[in-house]
Amino acid sequence: MELSVFASDVLLSDLLEKKLATPKGEFTDQFPGEPARYKEPVRPANLQFAPRRTAPAMPKLSAFTDPSKRAIAHHIMANHELQALEVMAATLLAYPTAPAEFRFGLARVMLDEQRHTRMHAERAKKLGVEFGTLPVNCFIWKKSQSFTSVLDYLAGLPLVFEGANLDHSMEFAEAFEAAGDLRSAHLMKIIHEDEIEHVKFGIEWLRHFKPAGQSDYDCFTAHLHFPLKPTQAKGEQFQLEARRKAGLDEDFITRVQELESRKFHGQTKALNSREKNS
Repeated sequence: MELSVFASDVLLSDLLEKKLATPKGEFTDQFPGEPARYKEPVRPANLQFAPRRTAPAMPKLSAFTDPSKRAIAHHIMANHELQALEVMAATLLAYPTAPAEFRFGLARVMLDEQRHTRMHAERAKKLGVEFGTLPVNCFIWKKSQSFTSVLDYLAGLPLVFEGANLDHSMEFAEAFEAAGDLRSAHLMKIIHEDEIEHVKFGIEWLRHFKPAGQSDYDCFTAHLHFPLKPTQAKGEQFQLEARRKAGLDEDFITRVQELESRKFHGQTKALNSREKNS
């Protein structure tokens, strides 16, 4: 399948099944097309971005003993994964002249995002909540609208959102396990391992594109646009070895580790408010 067709199917289809369909055969990139940018993804009616203050906030991890709270958590994370998938599709369409190796690599990451979305949606359903029956926010998509280059994308999505998920995935795994939900815990551990590869993709390509002589961390911070901040690239339980496995250098790891933690998954009042207001 052509990358531009795959990206268009993900970004511009109003059928969830088409957005999450795994392409058959090998990817090709013979017809990348002209640069195109989109204000919002096309989505099914039940997954349209909700008005401010209507999407549920992430339940507290301490509430995961309640299956309904775990279902809401999976529903929210399915939407996070879907937004990441749509941002990646938008990146393929916005930068058709980016190196083919980058574009093919990004498409392979998108296959993981499709799988993660399906996993969370299926788990939410098992716990009693069909994906699309709750309002969903546009938090990740909205932040991606500040990306104006491939480096902006690399700093923002792989190194902030997915970088933070190195920590959050294990925090959620522990919370699910403590609640006796071993299947959900296993799901989060699978996602954690995938996120290591996604962060690795991000840092390797940041090094490819960054100016000579500039450190990885300085390039990372230079390409974050407000309201994205380096503090958002970590959770509370800092996964040092995961970052090393992802190929982040010690300077980058140390400087992120020393930052004040700021979670993305709704465990602070500030983030809960931000997600509901998105």
